Amino acid sequence: MSTRTVLAIDAGTTGVTAVVVSADGDIVAKGYEEFRQHFPRPGWVEHAPEEIWQATLAACREAVEQVDASTLAGIGITNQRETVLLWDRETLGSPRRAIVWQDRRTADICARLKDEGHEDRVAELTGLRLDPYFSGTKLMWLAEHEPRTWELVTEGRYAVGTVDSYLIARMTRGVHHVTDVSNACRTLLMDLSTGDWSDELCSLFGVPRDALPELVPNWGEVATTDPRSFLDLELPIAGIAGDQQSALFGQTCFDEGDSKCTYGTGSFVLTNTGSTLARSDAGLLSTAAWRSPSGELTYALEGAIFVTGAAVQWLRDGLQIVGSAAETEAIARTVGTSDGVVFVPALTGLGAPHWDPHARGTILGITRGTTRAHLVRATLEAIAYEVRDVLETMPGWPASVPSLKVDGGAAANDLLCQLQADQVGVPVERPRLVETTALGAAFLAGLGTGVWDSTDELRETWQLDRSFDPDPDARADADAGHARWAEAVERSKGWA
Repeated sequence: MSTRTVLAIDAGTTGVTAVVVSADGDIVAKGYEEFRQHFPRPGWVEHAPEEIWQATLAACREAVEQVDASTLAGIGITNQRETVLLWDRETLGSPRRAIVWQDRRTADICARLKDEGHEDRVAELTGLRLDPYFSGTKLMWLAEHEPRTWELVTEGRYAVGTVDSYLIARMTRGVHHVTDVSNACRTLLMDLSTGDWSDELCSLFGVPRDALPELVPNWGEVATTDPRSFLDLELPIAGIAGDQQSALFGQTCFDEGDSKCTYGTGSFVLTNTGSTLARSDAGLLSTAAWRSPSGELTYALEGAIFVTGAAVQWLRDGLQIVGSAAETEAIARTVGTSDGVVFVPALTGLGAPHWDPHARGTILGITRGTTRAHLVRATLEAIAYEVRDVLETMPGWPASVPSLKVDGGAAANDLLCQLQADQVGVPVERPRLVETTALGAAFLAGLGTGVWDSTDELRETWQLDRSFDPDPDARADADAGHARWAEAVERSKGWA
């Protein structure tokens, strides 16, 4: 077994995790640093790029200090995808905060583009829909509302990119401006069938193509860190993927039909569709999963749910009725049911399969007897319901998806996993390592640097922690709860 290791950076929505992964697929060191969330107006969400960078340095420093740095073979990066940043190509400073994927400020632009008849063509080229979630309309908003800043984009001084491309620019002292198909396909600017930027889409959204990063394969050595910028380390950056595609890779979902659900800030259900660019008329997104160094594209269908873990965070920080996410299982188990309480966590609108940016969070069924335990349990049930809503729209469900691999922080919650199995009616499989987003970035970088020779070798590193089988006795109650949930979702729509 090789003694070489890989550093994986998971630049998430609320913080940056850095892990060092050994050749047998174990996480041998870890660092984490949160960064601030900025909410300038209701529905707006921003991040300071410099704070993301400093959190990246802090998390990586913490992880690297725990290992022998000479064993590091390369770096993999995974990131929150649709968040868009600008930075000065010379100084690497940013003229404004990043507009985050959760931000809903472009709802009117989306409506305008739909009224102008663009949605069908955009969907045909990108596999996406006109929703504030995606980056293209955010760039359009910047051009319309901050013309002086945008002028420097069109003049070539400011680069445009997603978090991965920004971090690589910082790590390489501005030498490289690159991204991969899994990030690019979420911008509304990439043609999904060719895997390249589209002149037609760049023209529609008013984005100069030369402001965008170069598209590179998901694994293979694409850049080298500058030790003056990045912790005195000179290492190849050899793996890049958006967080959900990275988790699909980390779950070793390499075959057509392999499916996973990541419980993060939001939840994301992806099914590998192989070389087939599958289309959905039921609210799912067609997306690029990854591209090999030989140029072969693998596709996926994705159901994007905006708020799941963020709902638990809101219980902790907003309502202050739980002290930590880890407490939710014990609190929810103190009651046998949610006692009729239904929580629709549409805190930033609804994603798949409903796609309503004007929906808002809704709690129904509250009585004098309602306690915090009922609301906490209703929050866990909501996560399971949302995932069921997405899976039920997958082509050929449930035969096409015989099991569901789960990961992310909330996958550690046994009650949630059992509720999920009861809702979807197939076994829910939790791996021994639930940090599969970071693991996927490590796997990509390890493939790119020869730590692992093949995806078959990677499959051997995946280990099951526990399988949660659906309880046949719970089916009737699960269906009744889901029917009540569906009614509550309808009441949450169109509120804002």
